[in-house]
Amino acid sequence: MNYSPNDLQNITFKKSVMGYSEDAVNEVLDKIIEDYTEYIRENIELKDRIAVLNEGMQHYKNIEDSLQNTLLVAQQTSEEVKKNAYEKADNIIKEAELKAQKIINDANQEVIKIKFEYEELKKKLHVFKSKSETLLLSQLEILRQMFGDDDDT
Repeated sequence: MNYSPNDLQNITFKKSVMGYSEDAVNEVLDKIIEDYTEYIRENIELKDRIAVLNEGMQHYKNIEDSLQNTLLVAQQTSEEVKKNAYEKADNIIKEAELKAQKIINDANQEVIKIKFEYEELKKKLHVFKSKSETLLLSQLEILRQMFGDDDDT
C-alpha cells in the first residue's frame, strides 16, 4: 500500500499501557520503508531513462548538426561549381568571339589581297592589250609598207 503524505499525517496509533503498539508501528514503518524503497527504485529508473533519452537526443542533435554542416558545404560547393561554370562559359564565349573576329579579319585580309590581285591583273591585261594593239598596228603598218597601200585598187 502506498501512503500519501496526507495518509501519513493522519495515522493514529492506539495507546496501551505500555505506549503504542509495537506491531502496529512496525507494520506502518515497514510499509513506509517499502514505499520509500519503491520510490527510490522508480527515481533511479527514471533518472536512467532520462539519461538514455538525453543521450539519444544528443545523438540526434549531433546528426542534425552534421546534416546542417553537410548541407552548408553542399550549398557552398554548389555555388562554387555554378560560379566556375559561368566563368568557363564566359571564357568559352570570349574565346569563340576572338576566333570569330580572327576569322573575319583573315577573311577581310584575303578579300583585300584578292582585290589587289584583281587590280594588278586588270592593269596587266590593259598593258597587254595596249602592247598587243600597238604590235598589231605596227605589224599592219609594216604589211602596208611592204605591199603598198592597195586601198586604191
